Amino acid sequence: MDKRFENQVVMITGAASGFGKMAAERFAAEGARLALSDISGDALEAVAEALRADGTEVIADVVDVSDADQVAAHAANIAQTFGTLDVGINNAGMGHDLAPLHLLPVEAFDRNYAVNARGVFLCMKAQLPMMLQAGKGVILNVSSAAGLLGAAQLSAYAAAKHAVIGLTKAAADEYARKNIRVNALCPAFTVTPLVEEMAAQVSERGGMNREQALGHIAGRIPMARVAQPEEIVQAMLWACAPENSFMTGQSIALDGGLTAV
Repeated sequence: MDKRFENQVVMITGAASGFGKMAAERFAAEGARLALSDISGDALEAVAEALRADGTEVIADVVDVSDADQVAAHAANIAQTFGTLDVGINNAGMGHDLAPLHLLPVEAFDRNYAVNARGVFLCMKAQLPMMLQAGKGVILNVSSAAGLLGAAQLSAYAAAKHAVIGLTKAAADEYARKNIRVNALCPAFTVTPLVEEMAAQVSERGGMNREQALGHIAGRIPMARVAQPEEIVQAMLWACAPENSFMTGQSIALDGGLTAV
């Protein structure tokens, strides 16, 4: 069976855990060569070594995506090692402690925006020149259902994820005639480290166990549950697949019906 990403170079940020780790595994299974980054060096290297052991060509760099120099150095390593870039998945992100806006520390807003919005901007800025040189490319930015709706007690996160959608739409318009597609994925609550941290806060504040806390978090979702990571990652591969060649500028909601109501 043909592999959809045979010999394509795929860059994934936030690849040490959650969506990024699973995406790295799935793209590797589809024949991709991988450029992985994360701020957590040990966890990133463990992912990279496991993939190399299965025969995947991988480079892995410790990168804080809010740092322009670190992002540029990673892009230079990709160009030197692989000579091109086919797919960029800008997945690195962070949340913040649940808090009403008037109690949210300014520092929490600034750091959240730096990683979730500036980080996507910097990665796209580094990815696009390689894609322009190649005459083609696909960028997938991981936003959130919080980028489409409000998110009570997550105002900084929601603001930054809204910004990701704005960057996505602007870039899609700018580069469509250059054969570069740019889309955003907008998952609702999914069992990832970020949501586990949120569940722990809800548990502590509400005297709930983990399952009760996850149920509380999922209370607004019509499907009445949180998502599993594989439900999101399968859409990453679909969005970036060569046969999905006419979709750009879209914000794809994977949210159990949350944005339908």
